[in-house]
Amino acid sequence: MSRTCKLTNKKPLVGNKVSHAKNHSKMRQQPNLQLKRIYIPEQDRWVRLRLSTRALRTVSKKGLMPYLKSQGLTLKDVIA
Repeated sequence: MSRTCKLTNKKPLVGNKVSHAKNHSKMRQQPNLQLKRIYIPEQDRWVRLRLSTRALRTVSKKGLMPYLKSQGLTLKDVIA
């Protein structure tokens, strides 16, 4: 399973760690992903999603279905 947010498509960033002596070594910054169970009252069911914490805050505020509608997504796009 790839480390991407299902709603925002946030992925790991790749770059270089640079020491004081200018030595470069590869590093990855992982997004803060959480596996969360979200209730959808419109469909009376639960859905498990892997979300970034930023997307989780937005879904908590707006609700899942209005957020998907504003992003132009459907529930099938997110779950599949």
